[in-house]
Amino acid sequence: MAVAAAGGGGGGGRAQRSGWLEVLVRERWHKVLANLGGEALVLSGEERPDGAAHNGLGGDGAACRGAEGGGGGSAVRTAFTDPPEQVPEAVSNKKRCVKVLKQELGGLGISIKGGKENKMPILISKIFKGLAADQTQALYVGDAILAVNGTDLRDATHDEAVQALKRAGKEVLLEVKYMREATPYVKKGSPVSEIGWETPPPESPRLGCVSADPLSQLSLSIHRDKKTIPLKMCYVTRNMTVSDPENRLTEVHSPDAKHTVVLRSKDSATAQAWFNAIHSSVNDLIPRVIAEVRDQLGKAGIAGSREIRHLGWLAEKVPGDNEKHWKPVLVVLTEKDLLIYESMPRMKEAWFSPLHTYPLLATRLVHSGPGKGSPQSGVDLSFATRTGTRQGIETHLFRTETSRDLSLWTRSIVQGCHNSAELITEITTSTGPSFLSKTNCVHHSFLPVG
Repeated sequence: MAVAAAGGGGGGGRAQRSGWLEVLVRERWHKVLANLGGEALVLSGEERPDGAAHNGLGGDGAACRGAEGGGGGSAVRTAFTDPPEQVPEAVSNKKRCVKVLKQELGGLGISIKGGKENKMPILISKIFKGLAADQTQALYVGDAILAVNGTDLRDATHDEAVQALKRAGKEVLLEVKYMREATPYVKKGSPVSEIGWETPPPESPRLGCVSADPLSQLSLSIHRDKKTIPLKMCYVTRNMTVSDPENRLTEVHSPDAKHTVVLRSKDSATAQAWFNAIHSSVNDLIPRVIAEVRDQLGKAGIAGSREIRHLGWLAEKVPGDNEKHWKPVLVVLTEKDLLIYESMPRMKEAWFSPLHTYPLLATRLVHSGPGKGSPQSGVDLSFATRTGTRQGIETHLFRTETSRDLSLWTRSIVQGCHNSAELITEITTSTGPSFLSKTNCVHHSFLPVG
């Protein structure tokens, strides 16, 4: 399926981007409208309310905002709120003509499903309370739209029906017929509603909290076919969980490492633009996350350290023969340690138990060759750390997502190694006529390079 792309892009500040993508749900690709704000990515099902673009509002949320004034969270009629048994028997399976006067805000105030490509008639799947269609008190969820101002829609595709409704003008005459047998299809949710995502518990830093436009939040609350993905501490990557020979995919992993949303763009350039925009939004939120974690931990610090200098997601090479096998890890740099977690800790106690703790004083940074399987072909985005432990040398190979990330991480680790050495109190022991500084020995043994 060809997917139309929208403009916009990443960069500093709050990235904003909107356009049609495909999302992978149950091993099938489904078309979605993606809207990226500063703190969240919102995916909407392919179903679109008519009339919004005609009124210059553009997009699913526009009709919703018109509906919000009519009743908040219950401002939409669906097959769940208006079950078939509430539809008068006299209406069932009879043709009716209903005149609707479009409103400037919200259009007709309906959403439609079906179409020739789905082997279904054009069906009214939602009616927004307080808007034009609802005010007629003569239209029902489950009505098939047979014609619009005399234009036959019985053999129309979904897009043809949307365009006919947009072109209909202010006064719209709908020929409809209620189809009780179509109720199961109308009730069926968009594939977007099947996308899993975590709900953070109250003990966590507010990873799922999005201080977006309250109107947008209300519109989300009345849509089963929208999924909001808070971006705070998500891991945005490419080429990790799904094969991507065409370089068209972007992956968004949840902070708890339990869920992944895979998005497909129409071409590699569009995919890179979406990746840049989402990645930029996530990075912009990291300083706030560090501040929230600091408040959460208080004077207790983190795993024996006092403060967090830097944190973020990296891909770690899994030992073995498979050159492309990488896994996400959360890496935290404190004033004296490099900590590795399998996911973003939710509970305060989880911060005290990282998967690995490596003293920066005993760690050195090693640049590797060109990273095999790196998301940007031919670009070295990997680095390795080596740490001296009582069990011997431990090596970890990491991959960043951008050259800027690579520079930030390598600089932070090298600086952290030097700073941790400065924290060591000099201890001297008598060796006869002179004194040996143990601090100096440590410096010579573990001075970071690279």
